[in-house]
Amino acid sequence: MAEQAPHVSSCDVAFSPTVRAVQAHKGSRRAYADMEVRGGWQTRITPDLAAFIDAQRSVYLATASADGQPYIQHRGGPPGFLRVLDDTTLAFADFSGNRQFVTTGNLIDNPKAQLFLMDYAHRRRIKIWGEARIVMDDPALVAKLMPAGYGARGEQALIFKVKAWDANCPQHIPRRFEAEDVARILAERDAEIASLKAEVERLRGA
Repeated sequence: MAEQAPHVSSCDVAFSPTVRAVQAHKGSRRAYADMEVRGGWQTRITPDLAAFIDAQRSVYLATASADGQPYIQHRGGPPGFLRVLDDTTLAFADFSGNRQFVTTGNLIDNPKAQLFLMDYAHRRRIKIWGEARIVMDDPALVAKLMPAGYGARGEQALIFKVKAWDANCPQHIPRRFEAEDVARILAERDAEIASLKAEVERLRGA
């Protein structure tokens, strides 16, 4: 009798045998096993996820060296700097920075990476597992990925192939707002107050 192939789940990207053993010990394995049977985490970028990504101003990128030393780097820009190229591919222009190139070196040795997106205003967070590569010699691609009118120099490009993604619950996420969003809301409020005051004066005059 032929040996049955082991079940493959998108959750395998994070749930190693040791992780699953800890889940069993802590009492959460059954729930996650049921989720895996139902298909596990999504592996393609949905329209809702694409809209979420397009609105983000920053992202955390995690990589590891060949010997497993982890590294997390922040990347930011105007909304839309992180591009959805298709339903399994993300990309962004890597702006010139301190030129340590830790992420670049890590990805040459080990393409496994993760993106962590935080929306503090709406208390949402998205984790995206995948593999990434740096494109150093394609100025046309970098130019295509550069946000219009943004004052930075694109040095290279990063292409991220999605393997799985998961949306976390909002527990313990503090609510924070972008300064420019707060300024816009306050300006709208002040304009409305001014309009109401003008209307009051008009009615008094009448």
